[in-house]
Amino acid sequence: MSADSVQNKVTQAILKALALAKGNGELDCELPQKLILDRPKNREHGDYATSIALALAKVANKQARVIAEVIAKTLTENNLLTPNGISKIEIAGPGFINITLESASQASVVIEILTLGKKYGTSNSLTGKKINLEFVSANPTGPLHLGHTRWAAVGDSLGRVLTAAGAQVSREFYVNDRGNQMDLFGQSLRAAALEIAIPENGYHGEYIVDLASQITKANPTFTKLAEAESVAAFRDTGYLLQLAEQQKVLDNFGTHFDTWFSEQTLYENNFFDHILDKLKSLGHVYVEDGATWLRTTDFGDDKDRVMIKSDGSFAYFASDSAYYISKRERGFDLCIYMLGADHHGYVGRIKAMAACAGDNPEDDVEILIGQMVKIIEGGQELKLSKRAGIIITLEELVEKVGKDAARYTLIRYPTDTPMVMDVDLLKKNTNENPVYYVQYAHARIAAVLRNAAELKIPAGLENFDPAQLSHDRENELLGSLAEFPRIVAGAAELREPHRIARYLEELAGVYHGFYADCRVLPMGDEPISAIHSARINLCAATLQVLKNGLDLLGVSAPERM
Repeated sequence: MSADSVQNKVTQAILKALALAKGNGELDCELPQKLILDRPKNREHGDYATSIALALAKVANKQARVIAEVIAKTLTENNLLTPNGISKIEIAGPGFINITLESASQASVVIEILTLGKKYGTSNSLTGKKINLEFVSANPTGPLHLGHTRWAAVGDSLGRVLTAAGAQVSREFYVNDRGNQMDLFGQSLRAAALEIAIPENGYHGEYIVDLASQITKANPTFTKLAEAESVAAFRDTGYLLQLAEQQKVLDNFGTHFDTWFSEQTLYENNFFDHILDKLKSLGHVYVEDGATWLRTTDFGDDKDRVMIKSDGSFAYFASDSAYYISKRERGFDLCIYMLGADHHGYVGRIKAMAACAGDNPEDDVEILIGQMVKIIEGGQELKLSKRAGIIITLEELVEKVGKDAARYTLIRYPTDTPMVMDVDLLKKNTNENPVYYVQYAHARIAAVLRNAAELKIPAGLENFDPAQLSHDRENELLGSLAEFPRIVAGAAELREPHRIARYLEELAGVYHGFYADCRVLPMGDEPISAIHSARINLCAATLQVLKNGLDLLGVSAPERM
C-alpha cells in the first residue's frame, strides 16, 4: 500500500461518503469531483484535514458543522474508515474534518518511496501537455550577467518540475542575433581591434578587448577590410564566439537547452511572409502612414503595434509575433516566457498578439517576470553594468560561491520578488547557509546508512514492519515525506520551484528532530531489532526524497561533507 494510495483512498472515501449522503437525502447539492486534503501544522489535528464541509455549506443550505457530522457518520456507518487506513475522524471548529491514519498506513510512505526511488514525487497531472519553456535568451553580445543567472537557475528547475508532473518540456534559448545591437557589437569589436574609440553607445569592458584580440589573431585580415565589411566580419565572428561562450557557461552551471533558436531564421524561407498572411487572414493587420500594424488593441493592448516600419525595416514586434507563431506551429500547447524585470510591458502585447493569431491567451501563453538580484559581499552591494564593463557574470558568481550554492539560492525565493545574495553567507559551512543545511542532512543520512551496513542491520522492504514506526517524531517525518508529491505538483501547477527548496529545508529540520529523539543505530551490546530495521528504512526513504528534491533544483546530493 503506497502513501499516495493512502491519501487517495482517504480522498475517495470522503467523496463516496458525500455521494451516499446525497443518495439518502441528507445532502441536496452538486458534489465536488475532487477534494483537497491538507496537512495540519499541529499534529494534534491529525494527519490530514479538509474544509469540504465549509465549501458546501452555502450550496447545501446547511451549517458546515452539520455537513461535517453527516460525512463523519456516513464514513463510520458504511465501514469506510479502517479499509482506507483511517483510525479516527474528528470535527473541529465550524466544520473542519480532521483525519488520523492508522500507524501502518502512515508508515507505508516508506514502501512507496523505496519502491519508486527517483520516480517518487512524479505525477501525470500534465501528461499530454507539450510546453515550450523559453528563458535566459540573452543577446549574444556579452557575458551572461546576474540578471540572466536567476532565470538560468529557475528556468532549468521549472523545466525539471514540469517534466516531473508529466509534461513534455522543450527548453529554448531565443538568440537575439539581428538588429541594431548586433551592428554595435561589430563596431565595438572592430574599434577595440584597431585601438580606436569604441562608440559611446557600443559595448565596453575587458571582454570586448579580449574578444577583439582573439578574433584578430585568428583573422588578421579583418582589420584591413573596408569599414562596413570589417564591422560585419567582426560582428559575425564575435557572435559565434560569444554564443559558444554562453553555451559553455550555461552547461557548466547545469542548465541545458534543447533548442537554441535564432531570430534571424524567422526571416528566412518566407516564414515572416507566412505569419503576416496568417494574421491578415484573421483580420488584424492594417497599413497606415506607410507602416504595417497589428491591431492588438482589439484584445486589450494599450496601443496597436508596428510590425513593418514605413521605411520597410522590421520592428522588434515583428520578430516577437513570428517567434510566437513559430512555437505554436511547432506543436506546442503552451508557450511559457520567462522575462526580466524590465519587460512588464511585454505581458499585454504578447497576450494580445496571441489572440490576434487566433489563440486563447489565457490557455496558450504564460509570461513570468523575474525581479532583480542584488549581490552583497563584505557588506557592500556589487554594482552591475554590462556596457560599462563592471559586470558580475554568471561565471564569476559560480567562482565565488560554487554552482550548488548559486543555483539553490537563486531558486529558493519567489521570482516575483527582488532578492539579495550574500556571498559571505553562502561560503559558510553552517546551518545558516540553506543549501549546506539541506546537503548536510543528505550526507548525514548517507553516513548513518553506511554505519548500519557495517553493523549488518537488516534493511530493505523485506525487513520493514510499518507498525514499528509509532513515535511522534517518526510520524512527523513520515507526514513530511508523504507531502513531497503534493509539493512537486503544486510547484508545477503554480510555476514556483522555490516551493521545493523550502520543503527540503523543512524536511531536513524534521529529520534532525527525528534523529535526536529516535535512536536509529543500536548502542553498545544492544541487540538489533525490528525497530532498528524500520528506522533504517525510514532514513533511506528520507535520503531518497532529499535526493529527488535536490535533483529537481539541479543541485548535487553529496554523501560525504
